[in-house]
Amino acid sequence: MVEGSPKSHRVSLAYMELAELPVDIISQYGNTIIELDLSHNKVSDLRFLISLPRLQSLVVDHNKISSHVKMPLCRQLQTLWVNHNNIQNLGLFITSLAKNCPNIRILSMMNNEAAPSFFNGGNYQQYLDYRYFVISSLPKLEVLDYTAVTPEERSEARRLYPVSIVQPAKSGKRRKKSKS
Repeated sequence: MVEGSPKSHRVSLAYMELAELPVDIISQYGNTIIELDLSHNKVSDLRFLISLPRLQSLVVDHNKISSHVKMPLCRQLQTLWVNHNNIQNLGLFITSLAKNCPNIRILSMMNNEAAPSFFNGGNYQQYLDYRYFVISSLPKLEVLDYTAVTPEERSEARRLYPVSIVQPAKSGKRRKKSKS
């Protein structure tokens, strides 16, 4: 289902058995899609996002997203739901997310092995450590798994994980090596 104005569209392709976004949707709406719901499909690769330069919100709950998902730079993306997927390695997934989606404000990863909670066998300390790691890695994050990030959590996250996992690109010219 596609709805919206000529300048912006909300697209829902949930429950369609899709492994990727159809080419006709990309060619017709790619430059105008701001919200995309691909829930309950078979998506495992997000490289098609390069064709959605205005995308702000992506829901890929109940798909085949793993820690190794391929994802392009998505500067406009602010909301990402990846609940009920195959994300097992938190460090790998969050490093990629921090690098490729630097403006994420809302992230939901519930019911992935990498996001421990009481619902999937994790304990409270594992849940807290998960939150602190994600919060420290995504500086613009406001909501994680439907719970607002508090100033106290942000402070504790900085204390526990003081070094950013994503190093900013160095600016300026490269120094020439001196000849000895």
